[in-house]
Amino acid sequence: MLKWTIDQDIILYQLHESFAAQYAELVQENKQYLSQWLNWPRICHTPDDFKTFIQGSLYKYIDGDGLDCAIEFRGVLVGNIGFNTIDHELKKAEIGYWLGQQYQGNGIITRACRFLIAYAFETLNVEKVQIAVAEDNRPSRAVCERLGMTLEGIISHQERIGDRILSHAIYGIFPWQFPIPDHA
Repeated sequence: MLKWTIDQDIILYQLHESFAAQYAELVQENKQYLSQWLNWPRICHTPDDFKTFIQGSLYKYIDGDGLDCAIEFRGVLVGNIGFNTIDHELKKAEIGYWLGQQYQGNGIITRACRFLIAYAFETLNVEKVQIAVAEDNRPSRAVCERLGMTLEGIISHQERIGDRILSHAIYGIFPWQFPIPDHA
C-alpha cells in the first residue's frame, strides 16, 4: 500500500480493503451531508460496498487510469481524495474528493489537493489538473479558488443527485501556474 505524508496532520494512503469498515462508518455518520453533492452514499454504505469500490479503484490504478486515497487526519480516517481519471492521451488528470462534515475547516482538502496537483505535474507528467464541483457547492469551489485554479466555465445539467439536477463548475490549473500559493 502506497503512503504519502503531506504534513504533520495529513497522510494519504492508497486504498486497501482494511479501510472498508472505517469508510462505512464515516459515510453512515455523514450520509445526509454527503448526499447533497454525491449519489453514491445512497447506495454505497456497507463495508462490502466499500470493498467492491476499493477493488475497482485498485484496478484503475493498475491500468494507470486513476488513484484513490484514504485521507488520515491526526490519526483518523476522514475522507477520500484522488484522481478520478488520468487521461494520458490528453495529459489531464481530474481530482475528486469528499470529507466528513465534522472535519471541514481544517484545510485538509486544500493541502491534499495541493500535494496531488504537484504529484500530477511532477510524477504523472500531465499538463492540466481539473476539478469539477457542483456549481452551488461553495466550500468545494472555495478550495479550487484557494488553490489558484481558474474557473473555466459552468456546464449545466451535468449530474442528477436525488431529485436535483446539478450544474458543474469546472476549474483547471496548468504547470506554469504552479507552485500554488501556500495559504490553506
